[in-house]
Amino acid sequence: MFKRMLFLVFVLVLVAAAVFVGMKRSDAGIQVEVGQVTRKPVFRSFVTASGEIVATRYADIGSDIMGKVISLPVVEGQEVTAGQILARIDPIQARADLEGAEAQVKALEAELAAAQDNVAAARSQIKRAEATQREAELNLARMERLFSQGVAPEAELDKAKAAYETAVADVAVAQANLERAENAQAAADRRVSQATAQVKRSSDLFSKTEIRAPMSGVVSSLQVREGEMVVIGIQNQPGTTLLTISDLSGVNAEVKVAEADILSVHLEQSAQISLDAVADRTFVGKVIEIGTSALPSLGTGAAAREFRVVIRIEQPDPGMRPGLTCDAEILTTELEQVLTVPLQSVVIRDIGGEEQTGVFLHRDGEKKAVFVPVKTGVIGGLEIVVEGLEEGDPVITGPFQVLKELQDGAFVETAAG
Repeated sequence: MFKRMLFLVFVLVLVAAAVFVGMKRSDAGIQVEVGQVTRKPVFRSFVTASGEIVATRYADIGSDIMGKVISLPVVEGQEVTAGQILARIDPIQARADLEGAEAQVKALEAELAAAQDNVAAARSQIKRAEATQREAELNLARMERLFSQGVAPEAELDKAKAAYETAVADVAVAQANLERAENAQAAADRRVSQATAQVKRSSDLFSKTEIRAPMSGVVSSLQVREGEMVVIGIQNQPGTTLLTISDLSGVNAEVKVAEADILSVHLEQSAQISLDAVADRTFVGKVIEIGTSALPSLGTGAAAREFRVVIRIEQPDPGMRPGLTCDAEILTTELEQVLTVPLQSVVIRDIGGEEQTGVFLHRDGEKKAVFVPVKTGVIGGLEIVVEGLEEGDPVITGPFQVLKELQDGAFVETAAG
């Protein structure tokens, strides 16, 4: 019996202790973290992006003819000058085409010369026919006078008329022959012109068996070897790129900016460029080009789109090379004397059936979270510009899970008690 009573007393003590702890807990507020509204003399907002270093001027060198690379007198990293031979393509086919075209021109030029001789002969024939016609015309006039005087018989007059008509017909035939000869000459001349154009084309293709540098620079990429076949691009099929020439006197940073940030990027904005290859310094640059269309998406997922932005690096390091990865911070906004709060402290709450953006304040001497609507502005890093607060106001900044569920008027206290 005594043991049973002792057990009941022990249970009652435990229940009382539990009730006491519960009462203590009900008196305790939600633990929160508190920061302050800060005034920034200068507040900057940046857009960050990643990309690579590219030359200000570069050229991907391809081939205008298909064939085998028989000579490659340059190596990657070599400096070249404009007009220098970079590669040679097997010229046998191109040379044969050129020689055939030149032989064709010579044959057609011989035909043209013969046609010109025929024109000259036809013109001479016209002169002879016209002279005969004039002679027959004079003879006819003389016979007509003699016949009218009764001196010449009618037979002689008829003979003179026939001779004149024959001479007129001979002139017409000679003129027709001349027209045919001139047409043949014009056709021969056109064939010569066509063949000459083919010679120019064949000569151009033959000259392109030697691929020359379009500008001075450095061989920044060499993608073929001697003995490999190169092809030309057709329709949507790109041709072989033999190498890339880059002018390293100026370099750019070509970065990809997310679509959420691209509208805040403008030309001439300053930027800071950092490279893993040059870890001990950053480089200053300016935005010189902004892509007007999104870059192609890689894969089939609905990933966020990105836009190409080019930044001119003002004082590049001599060791910079195309292809080096880089990170960029583009200064998009610079404000003075603005109030900011930590970005995570800004929340959205339903107030009177309307969603409002604001923060929760925790003023000294109060144990409640007070929701205050604010007008937000530029985001910079982990801070955001706000209007509607006073400098030094205590703002509840966390924890995140608490802010997610916190309501206006909730009983709170700081982590320090």
